[in-house]
Amino acid sequence: MASTTSSAHDAADLPRPNGDGEPGSADPALSYRDFRTTLGRFATGVTVVTALDLDGKPIGLTVSSFNSVSLAPPLILWSLSLVSPHFESFRKARRYAVNVLSAEQQKFSDRFATRNDDHFADLPQHVGLGGVPLIDGCCAWFECVGEAQYPGGDHIIFVGRVERYAPGAADLPLIFHNGRYCALDPR
Repeated sequence: MASTTSSAHDAADLPRPNGDGEPGSADPALSYRDFRTTLGRFATGVTVVTALDLDGKPIGLTVSSFNSVSLAPPLILWSLSLVSPHFESFRKARRYAVNVLSAEQQKFSDRFATRNDDHFADLPQHVGLGGVPLIDGCCAWFECVGEAQYPGGDHIIFVGRVERYAPGAADLPLIFHNGRYCALDPR
């Protein structure tokens, strides 16, 4: 299990969205959908975070909430919805990998964004530290051990200590902006 800090909570202590999937707001003037749409104006790279569940089965999901935290020690963060079907598996995973998708890998972003259980079928991959799958053809990989977990509203924030990283051969990342995939102009 990933280590936690004194400010981290058990899953039962974390707030959950209301029944219609929208978190409540202390300010009724804030609209969940408008807030999400406005956040979408910030362009992000697209990653797939992979791990092994407690049975050793590979799991993964599309994540755009990836960010660097620290160079020394090397730390990254990402977040996961509390209602994700993989919530408990990732919360208990000791290791995970962040696969930074290339512009040619939109199909993998789409695949791992679904609740399909067969994400790894015919996936070009290789084995990383601790047996965690790494997707071939990415722009970069960050192999991490869980450092901390923090509550973050309707998400949990994972901080990972990078044990190994590598740039990939692909130069152009997959970008998501304003609700759709975009490409960088390579000029």
